[in-house]
Amino acid sequence: MTLPKQSPPIHRLRQRLADFFGLRRSIVAMLVMAVLVGLGEKMAERFLPIYLLALGGGPLIIGVLNGLDNMLSALYSFPGGYLSDRLGYKRALLAFNLIALFGYLIVILIPSWPAVIVGAIFFLSWSAISLPATMSLVAAVLPDKKRTMGVSMHSLVRRIPMALGPLIGGLLISTYGEREGVRLAFVVAFLLGLVALFMQQAMIEETPVRVNQAERNPFKIFNLISPSLRNLLVSDILVRFAEQIPYAFVVVWAMRNHNLSAVQFGLLTAIEMVTAMLIYIPIAYLADRNTKKPFVVITFCFFTIFPLVLLFSNRFEIFVVAFVIRGLKEFGEPTRKALIMDLAPEDKKAAIFGAYYLIRDIIVSAAAFSGALFWMISPQVNFLVAFGFGLLGTLFFAIFGRDLGRQPPQKD
Repeated sequence: MTLPKQSPPIHRLRQRLADFFGLRRSIVAMLVMAVLVGLGEKMAERFLPIYLLALGGGPLIIGVLNGLDNMLSALYSFPGGYLSDRLGYKRALLAFNLIALFGYLIVILIPSWPAVIVGAIFFLSWSAISLPATMSLVAAVLPDKKRTMGVSMHSLVRRIPMALGPLIGGLLISTYGEREGVRLAFVVAFLLGLVALFMQQAMIEETPVRVNQAERNPFKIFNLISPSLRNLLVSDILVRFAEQIPYAFVVVWAMRNHNLSAVQFGLLTAIEMVTAMLIYIPIAYLADRNTKKPFVVITFCFFTIFPLVLLFSNRFEIFVVAFVIRGLKEFGEPTRKALIMDLAPEDKKAAIFGAYYLIRDIIVSAAAFSGALFWMISPQVNFLVAFGFGLLGTLFFAIFGRDLGRQPPQKD
């Protein structure tokens, strides 16, 4: 039976919605990939500190994992940008997915905390190493006036698995225990990663690769970072100190210090992600038509406030407030990434992204490692030090931060 053709008004409506949200074929494929890979990843990764404790690791091992995450994010960012420019974002994403799947296999097959650390070298790399390729895809497929919307759609869709993943992971832990529940979550992550890999290769359209565009010397790329982008980078580093010092210990603070269940913590994470998802689209719409700096300043404020509120969270209801604030820190995150694209040369966007995150995350990894030392003094010291760094970074960008100015209104 032949389906009736869509009426012109419905077709025009769908086209207007696709144009408004920047939904090109390759963008849709990238969003599907983000959901599938992210769902598997967040089912397991969010509970890694608890898994390490269950396998016999201690607070220092958790600090090592968190510091390793940031260090790998730094070290993989520039190669991620180079490979995206050299191979094209489609083939680069294929390679990055295979690396993550290998890491999952290590954790699945060897249930010990040293194996988790080794596997993490591979699967923790996916987000960092794939980000330059993802941003390059957005910049190549969408016009300038839709880049913030494209980045926001990516950020929004990524929050779907971030909300659902910890809930499912929490249920698996409640049902099968901390050890077997997390291992089972990694099995699911591996299977979803395979599905994402095949869908990504089938749907993403590759643009022609200009071999001479790829720059393998990071020092030449560093010289292309403008003074305005450097000011953003400095403030971003300080604010990320506020995020990463307590990051790995949030789940420990909730579940071990205040006896929240794994399901309750999964629910808190879902609340955080839903909060973020609700603000992405309206903020992207406004940011594409106005100066971006105010949105970045506001998001830095939420980064700063979170550890202070967490300090006073001693029951589930107050944790809910803290995680709503944690969700609001995404207020200007897509705008910040779009601002990096604005301030980067047109033919070096992936490389500039890689260099930016290389510098940022190498320095921030020190904060992640130091988080364990502050935690061993006391959780209160950990949270207050984080708050202090966030305040400093926010003030720095409020005073010295710049963007490209107000953009002229555009029709959708």
